[in-house]
Amino acid sequence: MAIFPQTRTAVPPPPVALPARRADDGPGVQRLPSRLPSLRHIGPNWYASVMGTAIVASAGAALPVDVPGLRAACTLVWALSAVLLPAVLAARTGHWIHHRDQARAHLLDPAVAPFYGCLSMALMAVGGATLTVGVDVVGARAALAVDVVLFVAGTVIGLVAAVVVPYLMVVRHRPAPGTASPVWLLPLVAPMVSASQGALLVPHLGAGQGREALLLACYAMFGLSLLATLVVLPLVFSRLVHHGPLPLALTPTLFLVLGPLGQSTTAVNQLADVAPGAVAAPYASAFGAFGVLYGVPVMGFALLWLALAAAMVVRAARNGMGFAMTWWAFTFPVGTCVTGAAGLARHTGLDALTWLAVALYVFLVVAWAAAGTRTVGGVLSGALTAAPVPPRPVTARTT
Repeated sequence: MAIFPQTRTAVPPPPVALPARRADDGPGVQRLPSRLPSLRHIGPNWYASVMGTAIVASAGAALPVDVPGLRAACTLVWALSAVLLPAVLAARTGHWIHHRDQARAHLLDPAVAPFYGCLSMALMAVGGATLTVGVDVVGARAALAVDVVLFVAGTVIGLVAAVVVPYLMVVRHRPAPGTASPVWLLPLVAPMVSASQGALLVPHLGAGQGREALLLACYAMFGLSLLATLVVLPLVFSRLVHHGPLPLALTPTLFLVLGPLGQSTTAVNQLADVAPGAVAAPYASAFGAFGVLYGVPVMGFALLWLALAAAMVVRAARNGMGFAMTWWAFTFPVGTCVTGAAGLARHTGLDALTWLAVALYVFLVVAWAAAGTRTVGGVLSGALTAAPVPPRPVTARTT
């Protein structure tokens, strides 16, 4: 069958290189070359760059210290995240339009599918930063409207991902024993982000059933995410103990465990701030006490895991770990620990927690600058849009 229609000129048209036929192509089927090849390997993990940028702005605004110029710097970073979000959304839309085979393969890959939870968190991270930082630029009314739209969209997508991804892991993915990864937490932590971001919207609802319903819905999503995390986290630690360190390129994903820990601490403290205006006095005071009673032990475990993950990253760096998009795991999870520590400092008045939030924020800014610089360089060079290189296997556990 001719690919091109007959023409009136005697000069034949230039040949077009056709991609290799797939096994599921029927007889006589010829596949046209895909357009925009640079988008083929833009996976859902790219939303992590949006999340990591937005959290720098919102975490800086949450710090319980007054640093000259910090608010202005956070506003600039928020503006960057507001530009990155539609850019990545456009790239991912192009990926689905022009590379549907690869997009379907991502959904059926247990190493990639959990990153679909990042879409939800990217939307809500930018929305929350708009309400807390971008309000200085766009005004209160526009900031609230943007946050409402992104919160609703992000919450719906996050709840869907929290069901669909585990469903696919059970019925389609069938990962081999000993392959549990911190990445599995991504779709499960998205409802926790909804819980903390929903707290920002509670005061904007009129007093009554609506405000109370949103508050309790946030606590429900907090519980949903927390209990799911408690199911998956033992699998991750068991994989490390019985099968050794993660491959070098995946070692930064150990920081993803900090996400549900820091975000849950942030959620209970932010919800405690708005509970008095939404529920009756006995429950409001109980929510306030719960914020501290829950947050302090969880923050302690987060610091333990941070030390463990940092030691594993240092080990991987000594063994030749290079840059990969997994470096963005150093940003958003750490940012949630910043906001969690800041919330505890606000409720306890303890200076040690204030300095902990500041120290974590310094780490966050350095990590964000490193990941952002290397990402820009990788995009310009084409290295990050090329086909991924399989991770190097770990051959020894005692080094």
